[in-house]
Amino acid sequence: MGELPVIDVSPLFDGRSADGAARQIEAACVDSGFFYISGHGVPAELIARMDAAARRFFALPDEVKMKISMARGGRAWRGFFPVGGELTSGRPDLKEGIYFGAEREPDGRPLSGRNLFPDEVPELGAAVLSYLRVMTEVAQGVLRGVALSLELDEDYFATGYTADPTILFRIFHYPPAAADDGWGVGEHTDYGLLTLLLQDDNAGLQVHTTGGWVDAPPIPGTFVCNIGDMLDKLTGGHYRSTPHRVRNESGRERLSFPFFFDPGWDSEVPPLPSLARRDGGRARWDGQDLRAFTGPYGDYLLGKVGKVFPQLRADVLD
Repeated sequence: MGELPVIDVSPLFDGRSADGAARQIEAACVDSGFFYISGHGVPAELIARMDAAARRFFALPDEVKMKISMARGGRAWRGFFPVGGELTSGRPDLKEGIYFGAEREPDGRPLSGRNLFPDEVPELGAAVLSYLRVMTEVAQGVLRGVALSLELDEDYFATGYTADPTILFRIFHYPPAAADDGWGVGEHTDYGLLTLLLQDDNAGLQVHTTGGWVDAPPIPGTFVCNIGDMLDKLTGGHYRSTPHRVRNESGRERLSFPFFFDPGWDSEVPPLPSLARRDGGRARWDGQDLRAFTGPYGDYLLGKVGKVFPQLRADVLD
């Protein structure tokens, strides 16, 4: 099976010519929409601190973790869910996790508000908030490369769709699983512009490329980067939001840390005029035509996450 490319994105942050990185990003986005990034500048100390705090949290008894359950997060859609509490493609996932987002005062919109942090692991909140700040800068930098790859101004996203981005962050804990136990996360695509995924030392992620399913194992010092449905829509299908899935067969617990960097809640994402027609290549895995969706990104996101946690949907949409 093939391997996903590793792209050094440091020129997007240090002022050097980023033409080479942009061309590599273009090739990866056209092929599978997945690649690794190195040279991102995220401190190893911050990653280690967050990993340790997350492991402390998931080692707590379920009744303690449920003190910050998602039901307590209300419209902000934040907090903990137990194993089987999240659905992908209608099936329970073999994982537990915590939902976070940009820390802000509630403004009446769904998925906006304050995070829930556990009193029993006080260092987790500080680590998460630091991580959100750092990863926001990394995501803006990678999107500079995406913009250059599309022959747009490098600040195209930062001054438009991500001037006030929708930021969502998850920490997922996968218990060890046998081959027939089911998927940690079922086949799906991401919803927005860009996902930056930190993995621990255990493999499990698989990506559906033009050559079939390939493994995306952890590579020290890198993040897995993939594009979401809105970048697919923006480019008229030229760049692909690609199905991926997770099964933890390592025999050990597995942690992953996906950071989602998406358009502003009220942003509409029509195709770029130069790429308004799909390229006639592969149809989407789920048969969906992203061009058929019109309206703000927030509506698209709500439609998707409402299927993931149907029991919370009514609370968020009231």
